[in-house]
Amino acid sequence: MPRTARRKSESGIYHIILRGINKKTIFHDDEDRKKFLYTLNKFKEKCDYNIYAYCIMSNHMHLLLKVNKEPLGNIMRRLAASYVYWYNNKYERIGNLFQDRFKSEPVETDSYLLTVVRYIHQNPMKAGISKDVKGYYWSSYHDYFTEGGITDTDFILNIFKQGKVSAINQFISFNRTQNKDSCLEVDEAEAKIKDQALVGLINEKFGIEAAMLKNEPRDKMKAVLREIIEIEGVSTRQLARVTGISTGVIWRL
Repeated sequence: MPRTARRKSESGIYHIILRGINKKTIFHDDEDRKKFLYTLNKFKEKCDYNIYAYCIMSNHMHLLLKVNKEPLGNIMRRLAASYVYWYNNKYERIGNLFQDRFKSEPVETDSYLLTVVRYIHQNPMKAGISKDVKGYYWSSYHDYFTEGGITDTDFILNIFKQGKVSAINQFISFNRTQNKDSCLEVDEAEAKIKDQALVGLINEKFGIEAAMLKNEPRDKMKAVLREIIEIEGVSTRQLARVTGISTGVIWRL
């Protein structure tokens, strides 16, 4: 089946999802996350794009970019290639790391632009990793009221009332507001391994009842979880469901 043509943005602004191949983890630790942000900032000037929002999760990341001259496809290929080269050296692996085709949607209005910014910043809350937007470090949320971030904050703040202090306060309130925003999402396809089969696999492979894994010593629990989550078709939510361990704990481990 031929691929659907990517929708072009008249404004040049895109909401993008970059995802690990087979849902695999692509950001294991802070060094990985810092390296990707460094790469994102390094190509910002070379490729001439603006960064309005980002959020790094474990097996995917959200970006909100404004493309100026270089096509979006070229930008994403350069970002991915640079990070994969470094990642493969660090983890002594070969081959692709990212899903073949990144997902994107055009953002054409100010109202939807703000919706996407909030959606990206609230991603960790919806995944059960953080209780609120301010509690998650690896997003652009804090760039909007601190110095030294890589995000181009003025464009978004200018949509709010004039005066930077007032705009920041409105931005914080807006991003913390509960909502039913619906934007471009990571596909959550039906699990290839049914829950009961996963329970049996954990028992057979590790000699542990899935529901009792949370009672194991931390190091053992961590090792088991890491091995299971690498199995294709097993999601963090499914693993949380069969073990009773929260998605936030699984993600942190």
